[in-house]
Parts: sequence; structure tokens; C-alpha cells
Amino acid sequence: MPWPKSIQENNQRFIINENLTVSIDGEDPKRLQHAVTSFLRRLSNRSGVFLSHGFAVPLSDEEQAPIQISYQKSAELIIEDDESYQLDVESNKVRLVAHTDVGAIRGLETLLQLLTNNDSEYYLPGVSISDAPRFVWRGLMIDVSRHFHPIDVIKRNLDAMASVKMNVFHWHLTDDQGFRIESKTYPKLHKLASDGLYYTQEQIKEIVEYASILGIRVIPEFDVPGHATAILTAYPELGSKPRATYKIERFSGVFDPTLDPTNEAVYVFLENLFTEIAPLFPDSYFHIGGDENEGKHWDANEDIQKFKREHNLATNHDLQTYFNIRLEQILNKLDKKLVGWDEIMTPNIPKTAIIHSWRGEHEGLPKGGTLIEAAKKGYNTILSNGFYIDRMESVVKHYLTEPIGNIELTPEERKRILGGEVTMWSELVTPLTIDSRIWPRTAAIAERLWSPKEVTDIDNMLKRLEVINYRLEEVGITHIRNKNVILRNLSNNQDISALEVLSNVCEPLKIYSRNEGGTEYKTFSPFTLFADACNVDAKDALKFKQVVKNYTISLSEEHKSDVISLLETWAKNHKAFQKMDKNPKLALLESLSYNLSEVSKFLLKSIQNEKISKKDMQNFKTQLETLKQPFADVELVIANDMENLFEALK
Repeated sequence: MPWPKSIQENNQRFIINENLTVSIDGEDPKRLQHAVTSFLRRLSNRSGVFLSHGFAVPLSDEEQAPIQISYQKSAELIIEDDESYQLDVESNKVRLVAHTDVGAIRGLETLLQLLTNNDSEYYLPGVSISDAPRFVWRGLMIDVSRHFHPIDVIKRNLDAMASVKMNVFHWHLTDDQGFRIESKTYPKLHKLASDGLYYTQEQIKEIVEYASILGIRVIPEFDVPGHATAILTAYPELGSKPRATYKIERFSGVFDPTLDPTNEAVYVFLENLFTEIAPLFPDSYFHIGGDENEGKHWDANEDIQKFKREHNLATNHDLQTYFNIRLEQILNKLDKKLVGWDEIMTPNIPKTAIIHSWRGEHEGLPKGGTLIEAAKKGYNTILSNGFYIDRMESVVKHYLTEPIGNIELTPEERKRILGGEVTMWSELVTPLTIDSRIWPRTAAIAERLWSPKEVTDIDNMLKRLEVINYRLEEVGITHIRNKNVILRNLSNNQDISALEVLSNVCEPLKIYSRNEGGTEYKTFSPFTLFADACNVDAKDALKFKQVVKNYTISLSEEHKSDVISLLETWAKNHKAFQKMDKNPKLALLESLSYNLSEVSKFLLKSIQNEKISKKDMQNFKTQLETLKQPFADVELVIANDMENLFEALK
């Protein structure tokens, strides 16, 4: 995962033994040496084979390595880079050939995924793979403003991105809740607007270099003119509300503080800031946000209204376009091209800008939404609509998000659709939980952006994702292990088996309903609750949905026993829950645990044709309706399947 462009088997087998070595043929092999070292460590750890050589060996005519990698040039980390590769595995030789070192890195990840075994040996099955990405921009955005995420969190997610062939890290560094980068030109930004949680410039360089070694570009985002509370906390004179004072925002949502686009000091500030910061990021693109500005402070400021009249700016949207064009000119002097959320797309924005589409189809836009509109108007564009993983929606929904669909485009318009980005907004995630919100769903989205359009088999994807899910631990992702960390915290280190059973059928509330209005949680609220231990695509819920479907279609004894097995687990679980010493956090789950147990007992009676009283029936209906309601910011996602089972048993 991602599935290759072309793959053919040859019925051979390359055995992994202690004599395995890897050679590199290509200029400036720094990236490949790192990739090969990582490959050999992971290969050895998976197989248990004690390799004689733990690093790439020098290329030698006298001794040819069993695994040979060759490439022509080092990638520049630009959108024109060639990431294709050819991989051939035979019984005594593995050849990996690529145009660039980054293409070879992508091929190494495929090679590692091929590793399999029988009871006596580990081996690589004989294959011939020709592979290349469908889209050139395959990104992950991590918001570090709402909750700060230290460099170790960023690094492990970069490693995970590389493992599924993603190539753009979009770093959302500023917002209402914090300014997260050191500025020596305007030090009040990190001193007053970060709560002391920010990256030094040396740390920024460290991450950019680390990403480069993995073949990943880094795009910074400084969100302006809205989402500016943190900036204005440090420099209130740049705001649109005269004589206002500002404080770092602790809640979530869209807020009024906005930079004043009629104040020349704002442009001096931004030019000085960007002149300082831009060199830290070698990439040619620079994201300026530009989203969700409602312009309330602009409307209330008579000087701003006068400026609009004098400059024939009829609306706030026109005023923001004026602001964006000034920004584009600043960035152009710094050899940067502007990227912005789709609100920036107006007739006067230069075609060098990238339009980042986060909204879907809505009134006034052609089929396909802002992504297609931007491409047809001549802009390069990337898609995030459908890839907002913080909405806590199923991996299947994300996997079925097709960037282009069946819309007819000219070859030139198609070329302008560069790809897409997964967006991880962090209002409700901390370093403890962020990995579980990003992974493994992002691996499926990575396949959507890499693999051919026709690769859409959901069952096949889910089967492969199950393997990728635990392999992500190999590169440091904490999404599996930290679940139990949270459950132990909830229980004060008691036996957590009863909580695990509940968490395997519950999912966090979806589409921002967990924190509706943005005021249930502050940035420093507890995020070690039951909802934080629960994940999207709860594994036993998915299993129950399938066994209920199988049974209601076939009514076979085999499928019946599958249903009974799960129902018995839930029927017995409340006894285990009751044995735990209660605390206020666990008390919130009492009703959920009890009603799940009682409904499961009723369904067991029904499926086993036991006598059911009217009182049993009435209790069942009441308890089932209770289970359909949210509990402690989660939903029991098997409630409807339980009802479907009951209807089939009537």
C-alpha cells in the first residue's frame, strides 16, 4: 500500500539470509544510504535474521550485491520530480532502478512490504513491478497551533508518511491559539503568543532536513489575515479593531480578530517576518491560509470602509483580494509562490498561486467544487475536501473520495490538479492521541493519491490496511499502544479488559459534534478521556456489521455462531466492568456498559429462540434507544446493527 501501477509474478523466491547486502549506484547517495540503513534495520527486525552487513556496501565489480539499487540523479524536491521506479525480484537478484533517488526510496518501501515467510524462512516473492504516482502532490497537513506537537511527533509522522509514499508535509504554524515558530525579528511573537511552546529556528531546519532525507517537501503555513489572534496578542497595533487588546484564544472556532489590510505597517511587518522565515523552508511554495475571514472587525471600522470606497473595493472579499495580491508581491520577491485556501481564488490572483480546495460542491461552482473550478480557470490546485480526517469519519468514505471523478478535463486542466492533502486539525488532539487520528486512515488516502484511479476495491484495501496498521508501529507511530495508556489512566491502572471491550464498539462523535460550537473543550482541557481512547472504524463494530449481514442473508449455523460469540462477549462484559473501582470518569460509562449487556442478552435469547416476555421486549426497546444516544462524547456504533439483527429475527 499504495498498490503499484503494474505488478507481475514470476514464481521465484528471493531468500533472506545473513549474506544479504545492498549496493547503491548513483550520485550523492546520502538519501539512499539513509533509506537503505532503515530498510535493513526493519528487514532484520521483522525477520530475525542476523545480517552480516547493516549498511549499504560500496559498489564493486568484484562482488555484486544481491540487492542492487541504481538511479540517475538526486531529486530537487519540486513538483516536477520523477518518483517512478522499476523493481525486479528474482531468485538470486533484486534490481531497483529509478530516475531519481526519491524514486528509489519509494521502491525500497515497496520491497519491504513484499517480505513474507513460511515456517522455515523469510523471503521476497518474485515479482516485476513498474510503478509511478498518479498525483505529484500527496500531502499531510498537521496543525501545531491549536495543540503544539514537539519535533519527535513530527519526525515519526514524517517516517510514516514516507512508508506510504507521501511527499508533502504542510506545517500549519500559526492560528488563533498560538504562534509556533521563533522570530528574531519580532520576538514578541514567540514570547507572548505561544505559551512557551514553539519551534526554534534550528529545530525548523532540523525537521526540513529530516524530511528532505525522506524525499518529503515542507510547506509552511502562516494564516492571515484572519485566524490572527495570536499575532495580534503580540502586536495589537496591526489589528482591525482600534485600541483593542487581544489574548491567545483557548476555544475552537472562527474568531473576529483580523489584520488590517489598509494599514501599511501590516505589510512592513509581514515582509520583514517572511524575509526572516522563508529561507528556513527551501520549497518554492508558501501557504498564507486566507480562509474563514468573516470581516466583522472590517465592517465595524469606518477607516477601513472609507479605504474600500476610495479603492473601489465593493466587498470584504475584494478587500482580502487586495491584501492577498500585496502578499503575493512580497513572496514573489522572496522567490516563493503563494498557496492559499480556496477563498483566495478571485480573478486578480496570479495564476502562479496554488488553490487549496477545502470546500466541496456548492452553489455557484461547477461539478467537482473549487478544485475543478480552479483547474478550469488556469490555477494549479490541490484537494483536501474529503480528506479531513479530524472529522472522524470512516476510512471507506475517505478512500472513495475521487479527486477528479468522471469530470471531463483537457490534458492541460488535468495536469493542473496536482493532488491532495490529508488535514489534521488539532483542536481535539495532543501528542498522546494525534497518531491515532492520523493513522491508519491516511495510508488509504495515500493510496488514493498514488495508485491508478481504478484501484478502488474496498475489501482488498481493508485487508491490506490491517497489515499496514500494525506495521506503522515499526516506524514509531503510537496509535495502537497509546490506547491502553489512556485506558489505564481512566481506570487508575486497573484491569482494563472491560474498557477495551467497550472501546472496540465505540467511536468518537463525528463531524465536530464532539466539540460543537468549540466551547466544550479548551486547549488545556483533558484529552485522556474515553473518547480519546476510541478510534474511527472500531474493530469489533466492523466485525459485527459483517457477521450480522452474513447471518441475515444465509441464516446458516456457522454465521449464527459468529453472531452469538460477539453477543456473549458484550453480555458478560458488564460484570467485569462492575468489578472495577469506580471514579468519576468511569461512572460516565456505567449506563453504556449496562445497556449494552442487557440488549446483548435479549438478542441472545432471540437468536436462540428462548421465550421472551412483554417486559423483556419493552426493556429491550428502551435500552436500545438509550444506546443510540451519545455517551461521554462517543457513539455506540453497533446500535443500528443490533436493531437490524432484531428485525431479521422477528
